[in-house]
Amino acid sequence: MRRAPVALVLGAVLALTACAGRRIENGVYHSTKGYRVTLPGADWSVAAESKADLELRHQDGMAAMLAHAECDDRARSRSAGLLLGQLLIGLRDRATIEQDEVSLNGRPALHRVLDGRVAADGTPTRIEAYVLKEEGCVYDFAYAAPPSSFDARRADFRRFVESFAKERAD
Repeated sequence: MRRAPVALVLGAVLALTACAGRRIENGVYHSTKGYRVTLPGADWSVAAESKADLELRHQDGMAAMLAHAECDDRARSRSAGLLLGQLLIGLRDRATIEQDEVSLNGRPALHRVLDGRVAADGTPTRIEAYVLKEEGCVYDFAYAAPPSSFDARRADFRRFVESFAKERAD
C-alpha cells in the first residue's frame, strides 16, 4: 500500500488554519491553546506541514494521528455532534463501527470509529475520532490507518488521547 493516502486522509478529515509553531519538551507537546499531550513513541514523527496543532505520522507510513483545538466563538456555539461531523468532512462512503459518549480523563467526549474513503483516490481508511468541548474550546483527536493495519497502532493513539491534560495557555 502507498504511503500518501494516510497523509491525505488527515488533510481531508481536518481542514483547519495553520498553527504558529510546536513546542515539544521531553516527549510532551505543549499547545499555546492550553493543553498538552504525550507523543506515543520514537516510531512517530511530527508532520512539519500540518494545519493541525500537532500531526504525527508513523514511520511505516501506514498511520497518522492528530490533536487540534479551536478556542473561538464559532467553536463554542456548535454542538459536539456537529463538530464531530465537521471533523470527518471529505470522507465518503462512511460506515460507522463504533459511536458513543466516553469519559476522556473525566470529561465527556464524543467518540466514533468509522470506515470510509478519501475522495482523492478512494483508498479505504479507518478513522477513530474524539471531540471534547470544554471551557470555550473544542479539542479534536483523530487517528487514521488502513482497516487491515488499524489495530496495530490503535493502542498508541489511545495512550496519546488519554495523555490529554489542560494547562495554562501561553
